[in-house]
Amino acid sequence: MTAEDAARIERAVALLRAGELVAFPTETVYGLGADAANPAAVAKVFAAKGRPAAHPLIVHLSSAAHLARWARELPPEAERLAAEFWPGPLTLILKRQAGVADAVTGGQDTVGLRVPGHPLALALLEAFGGKDGGGLAAPSANRFGRISPTTAAHVREELGGAVALVLDGGPCAVGIESTILDLSRGQPVLLRPGAIGAADIARVLGRPPQAATGEGAPRVSGSLAAHYAPRTPLRLLPAGQLASAAGQVLATGGRVAVLALAEPTMQKAGLEWKRMPAQPAAYARALYASLREADALGCAAILVEQPPGDEAWLAIRDRLRRAAAGAGDGNGT
Repeated sequence: MTAEDAARIERAVALLRAGELVAFPTETVYGLGADAANPAAVAKVFAAKGRPAAHPLIVHLSSAAHLARWARELPPEAERLAAEFWPGPLTLILKRQAGVADAVTGGQDTVGLRVPGHPLALALLEAFGGKDGGGLAAPSANRFGRISPTTAAHVREELGGAVALVLDGGPCAVGIESTILDLSRGQPVLLRPGAIGAADIARVLGRPPQAATGEGAPRVSGSLAAHYAPRTPLRLLPAGQLASAAGQVLATGGRVAVLALAEPTMQKAGLEWKRMPAQPAAYARALYASLREADALGCAAILVEQPPGDEAWLAIRDRLRRAAAGAGDGNGT
């Protein structure tokens, strides 16, 4: 770590201990961090994001060694998954300790915990939590329901003065939010897909996680039907329908942005066509920045090619489906 990084982390820790908000990079997206043991600080997260109070937060820790401070039950599955995937993009839902604030859990008897896989985040968490195992409640550093930030510039553009400090750790390497796995009800249940897939979990546990049905499941981040959304209306379409749909928008005099896996099939004024990566990991890494760029163009619509239907694209399909459901409340022309 450079001297400059050390100084930034020292300042960040001082602000967090004073109850302020600090945005920091993880391997998934940038998080809006507050002292998870300080309900007043956590309340600032909800105010800055416009987030519903009943929507729980994920607590970020520096090490799995601190799980017992936050979770009262540690099933063997939790220990095995933590050993395999932490630091990394996996959140575990566990029964919470009695002292965990309702502001963090949304009043539930469970808490989401993870150890992020970003060196700057880990340095911050170690400096903040130390041997006591303190954690940072850190949802994505954006307005609630909007496109998650994957650069420091995204955070500053969206939250501005609501954040005391933004730690710049460069673009996020994964680019979409962590996998969320519920271990609070006896059977592992996949509540949110991410870079760590069901096959990865099955390899460690010897059985695949159950699919979420919604019945009896804890409320978790990113579980609403509309989320990750641009303000411009967004439609998911098969590849063969993109050109005609774009043409219909252009015929009305509007501009249109297209995110597709192929090169453009036509060149017309008002058409902004971006070719997306063909590999799911690279696509995920580029997704939110691409949506933000398209959203800033003032188009009448964003058209996105439906991703492939196999397991490797599950998390991307999930994000795009929710983005389409929540898009279109006032940025288009």
